[in-house]
Amino acid sequence: MYRTHNNGALRQSDVGSTVTLSGWVQKSRDKGFMLWIDLRDRYGITQLILDEERTDADLFKKARTLGREFVIQIEGEVIERTSKNPNIPTGEIEVLVTKLTVLNESKTPPFTIEDQTDGGEELRMQYRYLDIRRNPVKENLIFRHKVTQAVRNYLSHEDFIEVETPYLIKSTPEGARDFVVPSRMNEGQFYALPQSPQTFKQLLMVGGLERYFQIVKCFRDEDLRADRQPEFTQIDCEMSFVTQEDILTIFEGLTTHLLKEINGVNIAEFPRITYADAMRKYGNDKPDIRFGMEFGELNAVTQHKEFNVFNQAELVVGIAVPGGNKFTRKEIDKLIDWLRRPQIGALGMVYCRCNEDGTYKSSVDKFYDQEDLAKWADVTGAKAGDLICVLSGAQDTVRTQLSALRMELATRLGLRKPYEFAPLWVVDFPLLEWDEESQRYHAMHHPFTAPKQEDIHLLDSDPGKVRANAYDLVLNGNEIGGGSIRIYDKATQSLMFDHLGFTKEEAKAQFGFLMNAFEYGAPPHGGIAFGLDRLVAILGGQETIRDFIAFPKNNAGRDVMIDAPAPLDNAQLKELHLKLALKS
Repeated sequence: MYRTHNNGALRQSDVGSTVTLSGWVQKSRDKGFMLWIDLRDRYGITQLILDEERTDADLFKKARTLGREFVIQIEGEVIERTSKNPNIPTGEIEVLVTKLTVLNESKTPPFTIEDQTDGGEELRMQYRYLDIRRNPVKENLIFRHKVTQAVRNYLSHEDFIEVETPYLIKSTPEGARDFVVPSRMNEGQFYALPQSPQTFKQLLMVGGLERYFQIVKCFRDEDLRADRQPEFTQIDCEMSFVTQEDILTIFEGLTTHLLKEINGVNIAEFPRITYADAMRKYGNDKPDIRFGMEFGELNAVTQHKEFNVFNQAELVVGIAVPGGNKFTRKEIDKLIDWLRRPQIGALGMVYCRCNEDGTYKSSVDKFYDQEDLAKWADVTGAKAGDLICVLSGAQDTVRTQLSALRMELATRLGLRKPYEFAPLWVVDFPLLEWDEESQRYHAMHHPFTAPKQEDIHLLDSDPGKVRANAYDLVLNGNEIGGGSIRIYDKATQSLMFDHLGFTKEEAKAQFGFLMNAFEYGAPPHGGIAFGLDRLVAILGGQETIRDFIAFPKNNAGRDVMIDAPAPLDNAQLKELHLKLALKS
């Protein structure tokens, strides 16, 4: 037996007992005649003590040779600490060591195994197994476990069945790039790793399981950022004989359950907004509603003077920044420089100060009088002490730019509080979106999303106006889940493929199995998928998903610990029939 207790377990009530402990040497403090060692495991830290009076000389000498991160086992007596440490649960006791066994020695780690380490991110990712020993990473992984357990408990209670679907599937032309896997036994043919189990979960509904879920790995070969990895985890769900309202109710329940169980937060309201209103009011389809700063469209109150920048713009739009009048001219200039960066691309910004005495001072006073500026304040909801920020230009571009400014200002003003949670449903997405590069429509979600029944007649005449029976769940400005009611009859699915530019032959080759299944009594069905990595990060009060993944990739999609991806040798390439990729 390696231990009778873990290193977070012992208390004052254990004084006088003999214990066996195991773990890693966190650090040691040698006072010459006395030696203290902090012994760490997953559960906590126990202080060990050895001294010249009570400890065997050979044992005392051996203990002095221990280095950081040595794995040891000790036996000893629990005694009361003279100098107690209120910062740790075991701070009232220590263990007087009577026996010491070195289970494994350790090289000096390349960074300190402390909450505040001296190791940079790339170094810590290279030695991720050491990084996991640090409390912040360890606690994030335990936190992720608690979230997934809460998800499983809720969905199982709601009569969902967990089913595994295949990882080696067929590549499809829609969506992001696939990761492909060459088949050794089928020369010149390839599997793809799933971007989603979409068609399989629909087939499970055809199979009559009615309520399915899976916590599943998915793969997309696309550019990375803080909240995206080439492999990610979804909470994937599907239900039969349901309307959109049924699905929203069930998954409001899941979100409420998680916020209560994990964060101790009660959420009573899940407001809903249409996609069109989200774009008009916030400039994006995943608005953060923890704070205001809704867009005010100013065309009617700005395009009547001689200021051609506004007169020639498709849209003039502004936001009221609460308390923003305190910004100095230098701070406003820096904000304008921020907007002009290539990532945002704005040409500039007009601003208006709302003074405490009820007067206004703008950067375009030459063109607009106090009555005009008062109308700006009315449209944007600005009050005394606020700052009105105004952008203008092409409608879609300027909304995107102002949305970025809104989020940046909220961050600077401390309005994006990590443990304040504001969920929101965004509904009525467009079914199709036009792609300039390919000069055709693409499915905004995926080809299996059902159109609104009342809009189907527009597919031939005005496909861009057809709304989807689709919905996203947004939490704190992040899309955490998205789904739709699915097409479940062959005729409508075939019509959808036609409008996406598939020939009959292409549709049959890619999705013939699904079309065939629809001829055998497919039930009405729909579902949703949550991004588990992102959801866990938000519930944990953070935005970077890598902190909650045991072995993440870096921004270049590489695992620097195992050095992947890596080339194959010629023998493997030949076996996989990849002749063109042979190394010279």
